[in-house]
Amino acid sequence: MMEDTILVTGGAGFVGSHACIALHEAGFRPVILDNFSNASEKVLDQLERITGQRFPLVRGDIRDAATLRDAFQRYRFDAVFHFAALKAVGESVRNPLAYYENNVSGTVILLQVMQEWGVRSLVFSSSATVYGEPRYVPIDETHPIGSTNPYGWTKVIVEQLLRDAAKANPKFLALALRYFNPVGAHESGLLGEDPLGTPNNLVPFVAQTAIGRRDHVPVFGTDYQTADGTGVRDYIHVMDLAEGHVAAFRTHHEDSGFKPYNLGTGRGSSVLEVISAFEKSCGARIPWKSAPRRPGDVAVNWADPALAIKRFNWRAWRDLQTMTDDVWRWQSAYPNGLQERTL
Repeated sequence: MMEDTILVTGGAGFVGSHACIALHEAGFRPVILDNFSNASEKVLDQLERITGQRFPLVRGDIRDAATLRDAFQRYRFDAVFHFAALKAVGESVRNPLAYYENNVSGTVILLQVMQEWGVRSLVFSSSATVYGEPRYVPIDETHPIGSTNPYGWTKVIVEQLLRDAAKANPKFLALALRYFNPVGAHESGLLGEDPLGTPNNLVPFVAQTAIGRRDHVPVFGTDYQTADGTGVRDYIHVMDLAEGHVAAFRTHHEDSGFKPYNLGTGRGSSVLEVISAFEKSCGARIPWKSAPRRPGDVAVNWADPALAIKRFNWRAWRDLQTMTDDVWRWQSAYPNGLQERTL
């Protein structure tokens, strides 16, 4: 198992790239597949600086069956870690067909090629959006499934695909890791979240405001029924999340069936609390302005990670201040992301 070759779809993206580090540190061989629609090719250089290894790259799209077949023939994968997806809630509301075509149809093609090559293990990047409007918090894996936006529905549908695939093939393993809000950066400061264009998530927007690339942080909704009126989320450090993927796979790699797990801290932080933590990290005030709520957003959402802690002895140990400190280390070293380094 320690020499397993793992296909990491979306491996140049934020979570996928950090998962490659965790896989390498655990003795696996990651092979990256990415179409670079929301990632920089320079990520591969950064991964090499961090790990001392140049990870193989398959340039392509999960919707391209020919590219997938060629990669499976060349590398003989033992498992797939599947991160490739469109992931912005607001964008999914505006353009739902693109999300269903990429996230759902792309996964069907990936599963078909896995079946052709006898690859029986998939670790799926799912999301807390599969719980829809929370009926209670913290949310455990028995919470009813649903969604408030097309992005979330693509995750719900893919999870159902994986359930059905596991029923049809008693040897197939599908781990659906439902994580909440990945933030942070690698502690080296060499790798972090580097979205192309305007960030869709809070922390990179805060970071870009702190570094001077943006005038202020828009806070979408200040009238929620929360302590300070802003949305509350379970923010988890990306390296805790990456290590959770590896821990889940190591525990279940000889098992089969569909197995969902929450990966989160079990603690909620408001938007204003995140901004405050980042102000401590950068030592300056970060301007913000109230903005209307976004379609599909919910007021509060945080995890009950007890099942993951129990089953594969994993927990998120990096706190919010560590998350924002690591992001600031990354952002201050790379003010313009990987497009240009000014230090």
